[in-house]
Amino acid sequence: MTLWSGRFEGGPADDLLAFTGSLASDIRLAADDLAGSRAHVRGLVRAGLLDGDEAGAVLGALDRVADELADGTFTPLPSDEDIHTAIERRVTELAGPAGAKLHTGRSRNDQVATDLRLWCKRELAVVAAEVHELRAVLLARAEEAGEAYLPGYTHLQRASPVLLAHHLLAHGWAFGRDVDRLLDARRRLDVSPLGAGALAGSSLPLDPVGVAADLGFAAAFENSLDAVSDRDFVAESLFALALLGIHLSRLGEEVVLWSSEEFGFLQLDDAWSTGSSMLPQKKNPDVAELARGRAGRLVGHLTGVLTMLKGLPLAYNRDLQDDKPPLFDAVDSVVLAVAALRGLLATAGFATDRMAAAADSPTIAAVDLAEHLVAGGTPFREAHARVAGLVRSSLDGGASLPDLVAEAPDLGPEAAERLAPGEAVRHRTTPGGAGPGPVAAQVERYRSALEADRDRLAALR
Repeated sequence: MTLWSGRFEGGPADDLLAFTGSLASDIRLAADDLAGSRAHVRGLVRAGLLDGDEAGAVLGALDRVADELADGTFTPLPSDEDIHTAIERRVTELAGPAGAKLHTGRSRNDQVATDLRLWCKRELAVVAAEVHELRAVLLARAEEAGEAYLPGYTHLQRASPVLLAHHLLAHGWAFGRDVDRLLDARRRLDVSPLGAGALAGSSLPLDPVGVAADLGFAAAFENSLDAVSDRDFVAESLFALALLGIHLSRLGEEVVLWSSEEFGFLQLDDAWSTGSSMLPQKKNPDVAELARGRAGRLVGHLTGVLTMLKGLPLAYNRDLQDDKPPLFDAVDSVVLAVAALRGLLATAGFATDRMAAAADSPTIAAVDLAEHLVAGGTPFREAHARVAGLVRSSLDGGASLPDLVAEAPDLGPEAAERLAPGEAVRHRTTPGGAGPGPVAAQVERYRSALEADRDRLAALR
């Protein structure tokens, strides 16, 4: 029997139940539904709507349901549209008439919204903690890298040499912003909708503020219509997860490139790579490729939810039932991708000799020549054109660029020394830059930021 069967003469069609049911996905909210129901029962006691014996019976039944869910003996019925219905049915079976009072002053609208916010509070913190550990691996590998360097790229063309540590920490800072976004989204969703009812509250003396505090929410809702229809927090969570997925994809793309023979910058550990069913010599970066591919799925989940929300009138509409599968899948996908990339990066080997060889081409230090002229008073645009002409001459088959620079009266041997292997990266001295001095300072700032995030995450636990 459904929660709304009293309005109808007959039962719902099987195909209707098959189409509208959500138990397969929202069973993940069971623990949160139980927590919300316990707090609601305590609120009903404070309101004088349940006596002590009734409350004891219902709370005992909720504990029994929790045990049955944990040991796998909880058995939903075909008429259980969702986990909320299934739990209430079972509680009523166990607690009798007192169980039938569990839904007093409550709608599935505010119940579901409460459950999902509780779930998001917990799971976004879990994701943030996983990303934090990935950031820690990037720091460890950056510190191991020392003064190893490689080409930095723009347009996937060699541009300027950078320390390997600088490159790794570039990903680390992006993931730090992801942690901020996840925790900021979590802070904004920390509002209890319980007590909003179907859309307009209740004539009963409910205590939304007390229930919110009981559940650990930072605040209770201000507007009952908004409380049950708001899914901003789902969209915002999906955005934070999607952008995190984009950053994972970008890292994955570089792993794919760097582990190719054409680059040869990175060797994958056997435990974090796969082989080919046909080609015996292959060692494939499947972890990185799947991280790259899952980003599209995450963007799709965000787009789908935003499209679903854009035309909904206030307050609750059944469309909102479809907010949970994409959110659940996004969290699952990101947690798995972060863990896999973390393992890959922790065990990968860097071919620093190959990196250095790629970064030691004299032309990659061309901007240093231009800046050498600038330091002597030449306007930068003139210096740029002068050095570009020398590069063109060397590429056209004349003398090597170092020889041309050494023979140039406005440059000379001192400027040519700036083209020596490893020299260019040492001239990157500006704050936040890619040279040894700035990167050493950056590592300290990064470590401090990591420790601050560790404290933030520990406080949430």
